Amino acid sequence: MLTSGDGQERNADGSPAASHPAWKPHPMQGWSPDFVPKVTSDAVDMKIIDRIIQIPNPDAMRWSKELAKKEGTFVGITSGATFAGALEVCKDAPKGANVLCMLPDTGERYLSTPLFADVLAEMDDEEVKISQSTPSAQPAATS
Repeated sequence: MLTSGDGQERNADGSPAASHPAWKPHPMQGWSPDFVPKVTSDAVDMKIIDRIIQIPNPDAMRWSKELAKKEGTFVGITSGATFAGALEVCKDAPKGANVLCMLPDTGERYLSTPLFADVLAEMDDEEVKISQSTPSAQPAATS
């Protein structure tokens, strides 16, 4: 919505008067309601946003799955998008720079969504092998 160039229509108290004209439904639940929050508009007006990185929905979902699979970080679609954006920032960052990427989300609310539709209920052979790499996480032997 911010890159559309269209402003957010507001009431006298600063609340949105209507949906933003550029808003479209998307799978990133909790991100981008149908209006631009006033604090965001204020940041744009103050010119304190360095850049806006648009992340396609499939990329956000892919990175969310990758974070779960490879890092054990169980997050939702918006966090996948945030991580993808951080990777873009890293491409341009000077060598040795520190980039902070916060992922304040949980993947639990997405279990019944398309995000995890291809995850089987049972572990596959590779997942079983990974689980066996942590001896203290194994069930106690019964005799």
